[in-house]
Amino acid sequence: MPEQQKKEFSRDDLIKALNEDLSREYQAIIAYVVYSQSIKGAQYMNIAGELEKHAKEELSHALTVAKHIDYLGGTVNATPLSVKVSEKPTDMLRFDLDNENDTVRNYRERVRQCESLGEYGIAEDIREILRQEQEHQSDLANALGEDVPDVSKLPKKK
Repeated sequence: MPEQQKKEFSRDDLIKALNEDLSREYQAIIAYVVYSQSIKGAQYMNIAGELEKHAKEELSHALTVAKHIDYLGGTVNATPLSVKVSEKPTDMLRFDLDNENDTVRNYRERVRQCESLGEYGIAEDIREILRQEQEHQSDLANALGEDVPDVSKLPKKK
C-alpha cells in the first residue's frame, strides 16, 4: 500500500488561518474595551489603563492581519469570536489571559506556516504581533499574581 502523503499547507490554508486570527483580534479589541471600562477597585487601576493600551494594539494587529489576508487574495472576515463577561475583575483578567495564551500559540504556528510558504514579510509582521501579544500575556499574568503560562504545555482549545 502506498504511504499516504501529508497534505501541504497552502496559501488558502494560510488565508483561512489568518481569518481565524483576525476573529481573535476582533474578540480581543471588544474584550479589552469592555474590561478596561468595567474593572473597578483601586488595585486594578493600573491594569485598567494597560487594558486600554492593549485595545489599541489589538486594533493595529487586526489591521495588519487584514492587510495580509487581502495581499494573499483572500476575503477579510468581519466576525469576532465571542467575548466572555463577568462582574469579577479576576474573571475578566483570567478570560483575557486564556485568550492571549491561545493567541500566542496560534501566532507561533502562523510564523512557521508563513515561512513554509516563503511568505517571510508576513512572518516578520506576525513576529512583531507575537512580541506584543506575549507582553499582553505577561501583563495579565502579573495582574493575576501568576507566572506567564508556558503555552507549549497548555492543551489546545477546540
